[in-house]
Amino acid sequence: MSIPSSSASPLLDRVAGPADLKHMSDRDLRALAGEVRSEVIDAVSQTGGHLGSSLGVVELTVALHAVFNTPMDKIIWDVGHQCYPHKILTGRRDRMKTLRQKDGLSGFTKRSESEHDPFGAAHSSTSISAALGFAVGRDMGQPTGDAVAVIGDGSISAGMAYEALNNAGAEGRRLFVILNDNEMSIAPPVGAMSTYLSRMAQTGPIPLLDAVAKDMEKLLPEPMRLGAQRARQMVTGLQGQGTFFEELGFDYIGPIDGHDMDQLLSVLRAARTRASGPVLIHCCTVKGKGYAPAEGSADKYHGVSRFDVASGVQAKARSNAPAYTKVFGQALADAAALDPRVVAVTAAMPAGTGVNIMAERFPGRVFDVGIAEQHGVTFAAGMAAAGLKPFCAIYSTFLQRGYDQVVHDVALQGLPVRFAIDRAGLVGADGATHAGAFDIGYLGALPGMTVMAAADEAELVHMVATASAHDSGPIAFRYPRGNGTGVEMPERGVPLRIGKGRVIRRGSDVALLSLGTMLADCEAAADALAAEGISATVADARFAKPLDMELIAELAAGHAALITLEQGAMGGFGAMVLQAMAAEGLLDGRLAVRTMCLPDRFIDQASPAEMYTDAGLTIEDIVRQSCSALGHDRKIVALRRS
Repeated sequence: MSIPSSSASPLLDRVAGPADLKHMSDRDLRALAGEVRSEVIDAVSQTGGHLGSSLGVVELTVALHAVFNTPMDKIIWDVGHQCYPHKILTGRRDRMKTLRQKDGLSGFTKRSESEHDPFGAAHSSTSISAALGFAVGRDMGQPTGDAVAVIGDGSISAGMAYEALNNAGAEGRRLFVILNDNEMSIAPPVGAMSTYLSRMAQTGPIPLLDAVAKDMEKLLPEPMRLGAQRARQMVTGLQGQGTFFEELGFDYIGPIDGHDMDQLLSVLRAARTRASGPVLIHCCTVKGKGYAPAEGSADKYHGVSRFDVASGVQAKARSNAPAYTKVFGQALADAAALDPRVVAVTAAMPAGTGVNIMAERFPGRVFDVGIAEQHGVTFAAGMAAAGLKPFCAIYSTFLQRGYDQVVHDVALQGLPVRFAIDRAGLVGADGATHAGAFDIGYLGALPGMTVMAAADEAELVHMVATASAHDSGPIAFRYPRGNGTGVEMPERGVPLRIGKGRVIRRGSDVALLSLGTMLADCEAAADALAAEGISATVADARFAKPLDMELIAELAAGHAALITLEQGAMGGFGAMVLQAMAAEGLLDGRLAVRTMCLPDRFIDQASPAEMYTDAGLTIEDIVRQSCSALGHDRKIVALRRS
């Protein structure tokens, strides 16, 4: 298909902010949407990012800003990965090619970035709760207008969204929920709500905006008409009964064509004029709309790297080493082949976590629970109690959402759930919201929990085998996003001895005790220190809990300085080592102990290398910290991160 040049944008050139849309005719708004779509495609082709979701809401974004008055009115984008058109229309067009780059625009909404971003996001299903909070603030005299939550069909299936809908309906306050129904979250949505949203036949009138909704399907093109009928049945239920949303206290409008500007404008204007309580507007859209490669892709180009606009071909990262996620997925499938009790749980991220590899071989033993981390953890606990061997594969940042269940339903009962924690450490372009910074600390605090961190892809294979063989309580292993180090891979994983680390190289002056993938940097730092006349031992802790106290005591006795290193927040591995050493009487005036971890602040998006430079966790920083601990004041030659 033909994509208009982003340089030919006569209407968009007139938009400095949302107020400029108020002076445009409906015809101009339709044309403006086309220009915004081209701008999104052009920008993301150069930066990478969440393309499909943003293309799906172009018309909706234009219509919302034409009808509502931001920043007084609050538009809250659930997750926020569909906010690129919103950023273009709210004064950030000239910075779109800095999207997800260091010192550039965030890939999500961010309060510090614009007054038009009233609520920060990046995790799903928070928008309705936040919108209700704004509505209460308005009704209690705060200077805020209408609240509009835009939430996808995948996100609305999560428990938090149900809780918010129930509370908002009971409160009865005026607010708007736009259900963006594109039948595609990151993976095809699962669960009863998606089934409900996926069966449609027209039944009965819609109580609000009856005239607008009546015979709506007749106006739609054939594919959209079928989708609208599916959508209507999903929410209306049986003949003569109210919709699910009406039963919760919402007025329901829809379904409407989310790419038909006339429908969008008429419904939004009428709703804004006539609504007195909570309103849900059901809007059917196509993820990746208007860009053929995205519309035809299996994931609708949900997340893309830089790409060629004409062909849609994405740039590929060059590495001879396999991705950690793929290594985990293959090791898990191999473990499942050896033991029929091995099962896997994922929360709407089968490909993102690598469990799709196991699903291809053992489809009946992989369970996608949807965007429901809390349920997923307890579901895994139930399977463990039944005698199965569940691997709960969830990103570090998302496992935070199921922490109470990890504590109460897993750790307290001593159940052998295996937590595979992807995206450990700093993740790059997704920024602070997706950083795996806290899992070492929040899991290490739990009695009976075993916590491992893979130093490389071969170690990850061994840790999958270790977790599979471990039946005496919960166990977790963490690994980063991206590619491994290129080490030789084992044919099969071998269970590690619980709580035992390893020494990689021996020295006499400073001991570098690494947890996770900082091991390679420690080895490079040891080489640099050797050039300075400093002899360094490099050790791989492997376990944050239980700690290898025999190894720690050996390192403390044989060196003048001991430095712990981790890609996690304060209060993690280093803190546990210090506490254990204090308890064992290993801290004295002779030994200098330092901990290197993430600083006590959130780190904005950049490349992973830039983020770790910002965090002070580079090879140069290891060398500098080692020299400081030893009182070695010779000039350190700047090193290039390998």
